[in-house]
Amino acid sequence: MSAAVPTVFEPVSISYAAISPMLVVATGALLGVLVEAFVGRGSRYQVQVILALVTLVAALGALVFWAMPNQVITLGQSLSIDGPAVFLQGALLVFGLLGVLAMSERFGAASADAFTPMGAASPGSPQETAATKAGLATSEVYPLALFSVFGMLIFVAANDLITLFVALEVLSLPLYILVGLARRRRLLSQEASLKYFLLGAFSSAFFLFGSALLYGFAGSTDLRHIAAAISTNSPLMNGLLLPGAILVLIGLLFKVGAVPFHSWTPDVYQGAPTPVTGFMAAATKAAAFGAILRLVYVGVEASRWDWRLVVGLIAALTMLVGAILTVTQTDMKRLLAYSSIAHAGFILVGVLAFDRTSVSGVLFYLVAYGLATIAAFALVAMVRQGGSEATHLSQWAGLGRKHPLLAGIVLLLLLGFAGIPLTAGFTAKFAVFAPAVQYGGTMGLVLVTIGVLASAITAFAYFRLLVLMYFTDPADDDVVALTPSPATAVVVTVGVLATILLGVAPGMLLELAHSASVFLL
Repeated sequence: MSAAVPTVFEPVSISYAAISPMLVVATGALLGVLVEAFVGRGSRYQVQVILALVTLVAALGALVFWAMPNQVITLGQSLSIDGPAVFLQGALLVFGLLGVLAMSERFGAASADAFTPMGAASPGSPQETAATKAGLATSEVYPLALFSVFGMLIFVAANDLITLFVALEVLSLPLYILVGLARRRRLLSQEASLKYFLLGAFSSAFFLFGSALLYGFAGSTDLRHIAAAISTNSPLMNGLLLPGAILVLIGLLFKVGAVPFHSWTPDVYQGAPTPVTGFMAAATKAAAFGAILRLVYVGVEASRWDWRLVVGLIAALTMLVGAILTVTQTDMKRLLAYSSIAHAGFILVGVLAFDRTSVSGVLFYLVAYGLATIAAFALVAMVRQGGSEATHLSQWAGLGRKHPLLAGIVLLLLLGFAGIPLTAGFTAKFAVFAPAVQYGGTMGLVLVTIGVLASAITAFAYFRLLVLMYFTDPADDDVVALTPSPATAVVVTVGVLATILLGVAPGMLLELAHSASVFLL
């Protein structure tokens, strides 16, 4: 009887410096759970806000001082801390900071200032009291947001399909809860949460089925092993590669709201608390596109001629459908939702160029779009009627006359979304369209042409809002813009400065994105 041969396990190498930002965020989220359990209700809100902000700032510090100098494939080869991962993790932490600041807004005394005219909503008035109640009063939003950021940090660095799926669920589950926390529109919010959860489950199913097929093709879920298996070109297994790659991409395209996987986007954007919508619109899109970049540039790039046409068709539909339906919207949050769908199509054009300059263009676009989007939703939350958010476009009529500064800032951000020159939106579109023209061949030219047309259509929707705000008489005299707290003022200021500076002097961020556009293989 032969003796059993002992199994030898190789130790898993872990670079704690490289993954330190994730550890910091996870620690902060767990501490937030303990705060909910042990800190009194009276001081819980302040403690949670401070803890979330300190956690995200500490994670940014860990990213700059520890993760950036220690770029490596670590944690059993499942995480790749490389240029794109570090760049996007930094962007996600900034989005998290701005999102927490926006969520902390409770609209206190609406005294006279640049946004609110004298006497519009004095302290203790019904408008001020209702606005205070309409804030995000539930303190559990902050640890939930940290858990979601933790999942996003893993998502953009995942080098393995199993790790990618775990990160997908970690970032998604807290968002399902956050979407359902709107107090003034409880039924609409809960409906949005349910829709997001059900369609998120569908996307997870597509992702898992595709991962199983890719595992059957390569015998591994590691993206580098999948790439190596494609290079061997085994004819027997090619029948698993194409459907596997497409199904995994579908699972990820759900998260960016690409057509025809976009149906959740307008309902969720409208039903969620507005600060949560801004955080989700910026951070989820950045995380999902980070995962798409890694999948198509590291894992299945060698087979791109098999699936590139399908994704190109999705990009074209996404731009056109998002742009056309933007024009038909009568609700501000739904308008921004369909605008975000069109932007997802623009970014996909850059992804499909398959060049280092296209990667840097996508990275730049995600930052420029994210900062402007969080600021835009923070402004939408400030326009109120009778204590509730005034999101119907008819309620914005004449807003430019009553609140010229707020309307001017909204207009500036919309011009950026439209891609008007000297704004960040123009630079971002050029950064993704130029590589598509140069390296994308005929399909790239077609997609850029569609992108320019879609940009013109969305610009019409934005200029229609301009006419409504400045050249239309107000329909309701009790629509007011409440005074922002310092937290919201910071969010709006960052968005405005980013829209201007990244349009006038984008060189520094473009160079940073270009230097961070190389994946570790």
